[in-house]
Amino acid sequence: MSIRLKSRGRVLAAACSLSLFSLPSLLFGAAASAQTTVVVTGAREPLAPERLAADVAVIAAETLRASTADSLADLLRREAGLQLSRSGGPGQSTGLMLRGTASQQSVLLVDGVRIGSATLGYAAVEALGLQLVDRVEVLRGPGSSLYGADAVGGVVQVFTPTGSAGNAVEGRAALGGYGSRELSGSVRGALGGLDYAAGLSSERSDGVSALRPGDRFGNYNPDRDGHRLDSAHLRLGLRPAAGHRVGLLLLRTRLNSQYDDSEYLPPTYAPDASADFRTRLDTEIGALDWRGTLAPGWTGSARVSRSVDDARNGGTETDAFRTTREQAAAQLAWATGRAGQLVLAVERNRDRARSSSYAEPVSRRNDAVVAELTGAAGEWSWQADLRRDDNSDFGAVTTGRLGGAWALAPGWRLRALAGSTFRAPSFNDLYYPGYGVATLQPERGRSAEVGLGWKGATGEAAATLWRNRVRELVGYESDATKCPPGYSFGCAANVNRARLQGLTLNGAQRHGAWALRAQVDFLEARDRATGARLARRAAHQATLGAEWTQAAWTVGASLLRLGERPDGGKRLAAETTLDLAATWRLAPAWRLQAKLLNATDRDLEPVRDYQGLGRQAWLVLRYVLPS
Repeated sequence: MSIRLKSRGRVLAAACSLSLFSLPSLLFGAAASAQTTVVVTGAREPLAPERLAADVAVIAAETLRASTADSLADLLRREAGLQLSRSGGPGQSTGLMLRGTASQQSVLLVDGVRIGSATLGYAAVEALGLQLVDRVEVLRGPGSSLYGADAVGGVVQVFTPTGSAGNAVEGRAALGGYGSRELSGSVRGALGGLDYAAGLSSERSDGVSALRPGDRFGNYNPDRDGHRLDSAHLRLGLRPAAGHRVGLLLLRTRLNSQYDDSEYLPPTYAPDASADFRTRLDTEIGALDWRGTLAPGWTGSARVSRSVDDARNGGTETDAFRTTREQAAAQLAWATGRAGQLVLAVERNRDRARSSSYAEPVSRRNDAVVAELTGAAGEWSWQADLRRDDNSDFGAVTTGRLGGAWALAPGWRLRALAGSTFRAPSFNDLYYPGYGVATLQPERGRSAEVGLGWKGATGEAAATLWRNRVRELVGYESDATKCPPGYSFGCAANVNRARLQGLTLNGAQRHGAWALRAQVDFLEARDRATGARLARRAAHQATLGAEWTQAAWTVGASLLRLGERPDGGKRLAAETTLDLAATWRLAPAWRLQAKLLNATDRDLEPVRDYQGLGRQAWLVLRYVLPS
């Protein structure tokens, strides 16, 4: 596996040095995640991190609360190394690029429920506010053999708060620049055999113009493009008998976000950018699940869920897109003894979509069976899974993973993993009038990685080298002669192959009152036919963080360095963003925090012709009982 690794600038060089020699690494996420005892996204059943062959980053609750991130997407890139594609500042359309893959090549789960638009083929991460989130796990690498279509780059799973023994109340109020304000409240606890967690949150910002003046399509409008996001969630759990739990999840978010665009209305059909363009997105999740011990060594679980992604976009005239996902799954885990744990699962999924752009509603179903074996013996552990998907659109697909880990010496661990993946064409790829082609085939991929990790009493360190080959990429075919009859302006087609490979170095160290962390990602993402770099992928991204805690005070700084990247015929400049924060525990249950984001007021261009926020100050008051 060869990759060109170039260090650009003193910030990146310092990050490399810290990751390799001074700082230990986050083998499974941010520094606080060292306390995590199990992870659930890397396998079908909860496992201790040392049992996994996969690369799973964990963002624990305490790391999330202390972060200066302004959104879930920003948290993910700082703590898990993802790159972003965002059309402006917070609240604007955002895509996650995990290990160099496109937004459509990763899966977003909320408490095990897949969400997102089947027409676009990806989830609107901007519709999930940070106040909904209690913990995040990121599977970096092949995930189709566990989660089915689209998990080419990996899987992001968001966990909402759950109840536990005792009762807790939390409130948060914040004011920030650009007319930003946030308000949230939540309760959680347990009463006898019932556990509960519920919360409400609202955030809004006036923002800035999403587009810069002089954009290439003439869509600039000087008005501010703000957003408002309201969220509510409820989780209940009932234990009717020892070893059994029945759970209910209800969640809803409503996003109203302004953006810049043009419309072409009669009688002149001339471009007009003056309208108030908005995205109105409602996201709903409902799920009922059960988990229980059936006999010694036997554990069963089941879930039925429904998620809805209902979007309306436009100015004077709007387009509507509604996706409904329904899933039923059942699983049986057997602790066999020496062979390890065997898991067998069945799933049935149905996606339905209707749109003002489609002649009629469309749908597809997917049935799947999964088998997984995980185990450990002495210094060795292993992980293998196999999945068979049968899809009504494109037939049957088989994917698998095989990996293992070896404890080389006390604190040292070597792991390796290989797997296959696929991505299903979106409904727009298949059915959008004048573009979609119903005979498209799914994208296929093969991935391999090797990792070396060390864990000590006060720190961790890890390096992961990975490689991914994807073929039959779905893209735009501009030559109408290569399209089916009737496509005068081109069509969707399986057109490209991609080569994605990289190296991730990450670390965390605690020394007295200080906590330090670093992560560096090197990426080579290219079209295998032309050798050109894939759009919006930076060759490197690095984060550095330092935090000092003494008595009632915590002071921290976070630095993000993003390399230059191509986008639409332009090379976007490299960016360095510095965030500062100070927190004062003014009473046992009260915390006051001041934050300064983008402290050096850098001009940020997340994608071509769009702009992020400049320097932004925040003042946050938080109440937590018990503290």
